[in-house]
Amino acid sequence: MAAGTEAARDYGGGVTASVVVTCLIAASCGLIFGYDIGVTGGVTQMQSFLTKFFPEVVKGMRGAKRDAYCRYDNQVLTAFTSSLYIAGAVASLVASRVTRMVGRQAIMLTGGALFLAGSAFNAGAVNIAMLIIGRILLGVGVGFTTQAAPLYLAETAPARWRGAFTAAYHIFLVIGTVAATAANYFTDRIPGWGWRVSLGLAAVPATVIVVGALFVPDTPASLVLRGHTEKARASLQRVRGADADVDAEFKDIIRAVEEARRNDEGAFRRLRGRGYRHYLVMVVAIPTFFDLTGMVVIAVFSPVLFRTLGFNSQRAILASIVLTLVNLCAVVVSSFTVDRVGRRFLFLAGGTAMLLCQVAVAWILAEHLGRSHAAATMAKSYAAGVVALMCVYTASLGLSWGPLKWVVPSEIYPVEVRSAGQALGLSVSLTLSFAQTQVFMSMLCAMKYAIFLFYAGWVLAMTAFIALFLPETKGVPLEAMRAVWAKHWYWKRFAMDAKLDAQVNCL
Repeated sequence: MAAGTEAARDYGGGVTASVVVTCLIAASCGLIFGYDIGVTGGVTQMQSFLTKFFPEVVKGMRGAKRDAYCRYDNQVLTAFTSSLYIAGAVASLVASRVTRMVGRQAIMLTGGALFLAGSAFNAGAVNIAMLIIGRILLGVGVGFTTQAAPLYLAETAPARWRGAFTAAYHIFLVIGTVAATAANYFTDRIPGWGWRVSLGLAAVPATVIVVGALFVPDTPASLVLRGHTEKARASLQRVRGADADVDAEFKDIIRAVEEARRNDEGAFRRLRGRGYRHYLVMVVAIPTFFDLTGMVVIAVFSPVLFRTLGFNSQRAILASIVLTLVNLCAVVVSSFTVDRVGRRFLFLAGGTAMLLCQVAVAWILAEHLGRSHAAATMAKSYAAGVVALMCVYTASLGLSWGPLKWVVPSEIYPVEVRSAGQALGLSVSLTLSFAQTQVFMSMLCAMKYAIFLFYAGWVLAMTAFIALFLPETKGVPLEAMRAVWAKHWYWKRFAMDAKLDAQVNCL
């Protein structure tokens, strides 16, 4: 067993033009998720959008001097944002089952088409019902593409550079956020219908995905799983290079898929077994901790948060552009370092910096915003300090949890539960995002500055969890990943049970 694992550690073959182009096309699925994250917060604070659909919020803002934290506390307004996430959570579970029949490439294509339809609904909306229907279509598109794309990248990329290639999904996600926030900055100046332009421009990244998905093959593992062995070998040869010897890697893929078929009791049922306990914990823990860093609501509602601090609409969006650009730079740096310094180092360093920033932001808000009913805005110097701290926080997350949330889950699961694990983790993440985006404004209104202490507590917990329970997976081939868990001080007891179960099923 040990010898076989060591032999599987380096299949040979380098980074080819084919694997780069194929992975970039798959990673571009992050554009639609990122665009939606960026566009929503900007649109929900535009005067023209609020006047048309949420006039009660505009009336409430005129009386917001009573409490700066409660300007945008409206459940119907937050439902416009949160409906996407609950639709995505359900869609990701559906996609995990459908992908075994049609493959990852088809799922990405379908997701892009649904997102395209949703963007048309939102741009042409004349009432709240049309807005919500459009958001649901967008959510299904996000659920499909986000379930398939990270796994596509992990299964296609060379093991030595898998972290960098999988992190490309998050790079495109942040690029989408930057593009959306920049679009909001300019469309906010268009009186009456600027919000339609912002929402309609979501069709651009959706079209990129639909067209791109038509030109990429499915992954070798997905093709083998569906019985297309010859196509799988041709696909592997294409991405590894015409001169590469793919025999060893292809045999390991075949072996892993055959073991998955022998043990095919139902992927979701298997995840509940003792031998898969470590996978189930990570399925739940990683997306849960990521969402409870507060980054989701900060990314979505950053323009609203900056309006709370006293910025006007244009400056609030401009500050959000600065945040997303900082995030983009950090993610690019992370993609070049993740396969050198490892996953654990980035998790721990990023978590520590995020914790310090959130405590500092809470202290400034506690001292300089909302201490009296008259304090409706913050002094400019302190507001600039909050923006600077949020930039450091965003950079820390961009180096660590931002990209690693996609990298680690896409690589740690064995093939028999890989789609189910990714789908369940994504469903947990999107469900939490739904809950947070729905209640965040109410929480901000009720907890005020303490909302950042709430998130700081979760960052402390997740950093300790990573230090104790996540093994290093840098450079380990997917087919050899079980050995990593078998060596971990805590998870080895469960990994050994999984090995014994597999041996029994082989008899």
